[in-house]
Amino acid sequence: MNDALRILPEIVFTLGGIVVMIADALLPKAANRRPLGWLAVFGALAALAASFWQAQLPAGTAYYGVVQTDAFSVFFHVLIAGIVLASLLITLDAVTSATESLGELFALMQFGAVGMMLMSSAVELLLVFVALEISSISTYIMAGYRRKSVKSPESALKYFLLGSFATSFFLYGIALVFGATGTTRIDAIAAAVSQAVAGAHINPLLYIGLAMIIVGLGFKVSAAPFHVWTPDVYEGAPSPVVALMSTGPKAAAFAVLLRVAYGALPQLHDHWVPILWWLAVISMTLGNLGALRQRNVKRMLAYSSIAHAGYILVAFTALSPDGIAAASFYAVSYAAMNVGIFAIVSHTGGYDDHLTLIDDYRGLAYASPLLAAVMAFFLISLIGIPFTGGFFGKFYVFSAALNSGMVWLTIIGLINSGIAAFYYLRVVAALYSEPTGASPIMAVERPSFPLLLAIFLTAVATLILGIAPGNVLHAAQAAAQTYSSVK
Repeated sequence: MNDALRILPEIVFTLGGIVVMIADALLPKAANRRPLGWLAVFGALAALAASFWQAQLPAGTAYYGVVQTDAFSVFFHVLIAGIVLASLLITLDAVTSATESLGELFALMQFGAVGMMLMSSAVELLLVFVALEISSISTYIMAGYRRKSVKSPESALKYFLLGSFATSFFLYGIALVFGATGTTRIDAIAAAVSQAVAGAHINPLLYIGLAMIIVGLGFKVSAAPFHVWTPDVYEGAPSPVVALMSTGPKAAAFAVLLRVAYGALPQLHDHWVPILWWLAVISMTLGNLGALRQRNVKRMLAYSSIAHAGYILVAFTALSPDGIAAASFYAVSYAAMNVGIFAIVSHTGGYDDHLTLIDDYRGLAYASPLLAAVMAFFLISLIGIPFTGGFFGKFYVFSAALNSGMVWLTIIGLINSGIAAFYYLRVVAALYSEPTGASPIMAVERPSFPLLLAIFLTAVATLILGIAPGNVLHAAQAAAQTYSSVK
């Protein structure tokens, strides 16, 4: 029973997905399946409550030491449950009673969350691989959920092929690490590497395995140069699905990367810090320069996500608990503002994404002042303007890097933040420009209750992270203390 309590949020999400699938099968074929979404929302709320409850448990492992409950895992469990909850609310707003296979969509979102949560709590690399596959398979299917769309199946196929290729790198990296250390347990790997360093004899397979693991996780977080799938998949997938897949799997993959870098291989920081340094620079630069050229909102946000992956990687180079806390805090702030902005993109464009260009949003302030104001708020948070979560996220990331002597990396990050302001403000200008002719944005529907609730949760979170970030920062610092020995 004690073991089950240490994976309680995962159990809740699993049961929630099963309940939705059973209810879907029992409903008459012609019945409205949108209420199944509220079942899924209830499951997400229960999983969120279970995640908060886990904070009361003493740190420890379960199932023969392959899963660990600590402040680090609880932090990411709460984050992932919150992301899934908001994404389900956005989905409820976007779909109609005529949308096909709704039960499967709601269930897949919950099953995907199981994989994401297991990734953040696993301390055994083989379990990380299994959890990664659970998360990936769900997102592969959801990316191609609009079967009648041309772009949606294409995005799913690209995501599946490139994702499978990246996963093979990750698995082969695990195999090489096992060959070099004789174990796939994170704590045992750290002990073996420490012994090898003391004896000045490190197996070369370990370096190759580390590089391959970084390649596999680099794909999941959309870090350049492993980012090529991102714009096409974001454009083709339904917007509610993109809200989930652009934040949840990314947060889980960063949690794994933190455990591998700071938990398993801290002794090899002289080797992985330069790699992550360059990945951060390339991701920030290519992401922002790519976004400058985009006229499609979702493709612009895809390149934006690549750049933000670079900002989080900046924190990895700090080599201190402050860097871990900064990366964790930034993951929360990015999730809040990105899910929020996709909530508005999903509502204005509809499930079929009939409004895709930046020019299509021209005059949204005239049609819906509330949606325009909130969208502008999320955009300025993505820039990093003060009194938003994005500002403190970047402040902590760059402060951690600067305190560790990464001056040039900090300068490059600040320059990229300035570049990003141009394309974000271009969208803000479109929102408040006078509409021309019979602009389709003028026919935008009134927000539904689920959408208003999702926007409220994400906007409040972004605002609180910008004006009173103390509680979340303390939680991130507590999570970082899991690896407080890292200096």
